[in-house]
Amino acid sequence: MSPASTGASTAVGAAVSVRSADSRLAPGGPGYRRMSFALFLAGVATFALLYSTQALLPLISGEFGVAASEASWTVAAATGGLALFVLPMSALSERFGRRTVMTASLAVAVGVGLLVPFAPSLGALVLLRAVQGAALAGLPASATAYLAEEVRPKALVTAIGLFVAGNSVGGMSGRVITGWVAQEWGWRVAVGVIGVIAVACAVAFRLLLPAPRHFTPGSLRPRVLLGTVRDHLSDPLLRRLYAIGALFMTVFGGVYTVIGYRLTEAPFSLPQGIVGSIFLVYLVGTVSASTAGRLVGRLGRRGALYLAGGTTAAGLLVSLAASLPLVLLGLVLVTAGFFAGHAVASSAVSRTATHGRAQASALYQSAYYIGSSAGSTVGAMAFHASGWGGTVTVGLFAVLGVVTIIVLGSRAARVAAHREPVAAH
Repeated sequence: MSPASTGASTAVGAAVSVRSADSRLAPGGPGYRRMSFALFLAGVATFALLYSTQALLPLISGEFGVAASEASWTVAAATGGLALFVLPMSALSERFGRRTVMTASLAVAVGVGLLVPFAPSLGALVLLRAVQGAALAGLPASATAYLAEEVRPKALVTAIGLFVAGNSVGGMSGRVITGWVAQEWGWRVAVGVIGVIAVACAVAFRLLLPAPRHFTPGSLRPRVLLGTVRDHLSDPLLRRLYAIGALFMTVFGGVYTVIGYRLTEAPFSLPQGIVGSIFLVYLVGTVSASTAGRLVGRLGRRGALYLAGGTTAAGLLVSLAASLPLVLLGLVLVTAGFFAGHAVASSAVSRTATHGRAQASALYQSAYYIGSSAGSTVGAMAFHASGWGGTVTVGLFAVLGVVTIIVLGSRAARVAAHREPVAAH
């Protein structure tokens, strides 16, 4: 082959490579806005459905004649179902495709959501919520992988940010909408409205999301998956990060599951619509999560986690006051501390995992939602036994757990650093 021919072949190969790279989505390019809006709507639907009963627990308790600890299972069952199924769903998306799994997950979840308002008993309601949570596990398991494959690297952070924004908007708006609707027409109509909104989001998602162009089907071999999971769980740093995420979410889940009961009772006696609007405090979390990177840059990961834990603990203590402004200030501090801690821990998981990052992230999400279920249940039980002070005590023990893990991790790091020079010598 002549040099000219070789040069032409190289040029063609380079052109093909450029076209291949260019075929991924980028801001301003065809399909990027559709993709971003589609995943934003998926995030809205997911978190509006997942926490649709949280602001309504006092009304659910009243209708079924149960305590907070029993009604809280309508939240814990959903987050528990998601926690148990997020890892299997991540494996299914490797084999059958991200868009396929996300579409099927949303279809099942919104279908169940339309049945929830007709639950004849608390047991039936909890069962439906567990199925709904298991179905929704396909969204967080697949969305970030879809973005990593279909979006150019420079645009990936922005694209993931839009999906996370949909999560927070869905979680917040779902609670606010249900609060005001329930005040006029009851909790069943409120969750029905969320179901209808989720249907609209799911249909728009399927119509808008571009077909994947860079997905390569993987294997469902259990041995490979279990080996990857075993590797992650044998890593001491990853184990600590999973525990930290679970403990932070234990605080958050307990506080926001119980706060409706506290604010609808004396001395506050707020109407349901106002209680639902309390969840606008989530906007504080959006800000604190976005500044977590700068905190790590200034304080280091451990310093940022200490600050997040201290802020959360301070919020818990302030919320003990019998003053509505101070209770709201406490919620602001708890929310800011939680979102900052969650952002630091979850991002550290991605940096720590050297392989199987999807499974490492899925394990973190599983621990995170187990923490949510535990916080919802234990926090409500503590409230039933000892009032708001009991819920705060549970939260403070969880924060103490976070601090203990950081201290032990720092000690382990110092021991490892001391051993390395000796080994090298």
